[in-house]
Amino acid sequence: MKNLPTKILKNGLNLPLPKYESKGAAGMDLLAAIDEKKTILILPGNAEMIPTGIAIALPLGFEAQVRPRSGLSVKNGITILNSPGTIDSDYRGEISVMLINHSKVNFQIKRGMRIAQLIIAPIVQFNLLPTEELDDTERGEGGFGSTGISTQYEKR
Repeated sequence: MKNLPTKILKNGLNLPLPKYESKGAAGMDLLAAIDEKKTILILPGNAEMIPTGIAIALPLGFEAQVRPRSGLSVKNGITILNSPGTIDSDYRGEISVMLINHSKVNFQIKRGMRIAQLIIAPIVQFNLLPTEELDDTERGEGGFGSTGISTQYEKR
């Protein structure tokens, strides 16, 4: 496992650093770094920016993806508005999470609550090369839904 330089900001003091919760976990949980005496109320249909109290120094060739936590989504209708959010390798500011409430009830964010997952992934950059033709594939120019919808119960 590699080390990632992580700056703990003033609002993140006394919160544990994000960590992988199991040996096979792809993401580590980001925590809400808000004042202990306050909560952030997310009204139905509204979004709020939640600070995490950390900043990271990703090396060139990597990105961090901020993704929803499945339990928060399925149990409470809370997810990330710009999912996945991308943190570029040259960004050094605080990681914040834009949560949206898709439920019909208010949702409270409290200090230390696990609000999202952070996934570190390699990035490959390309130069775009103008061309008149692209190679043929079986799918071709078929767009959304062009490969059909199937379930395990569908007869083939």
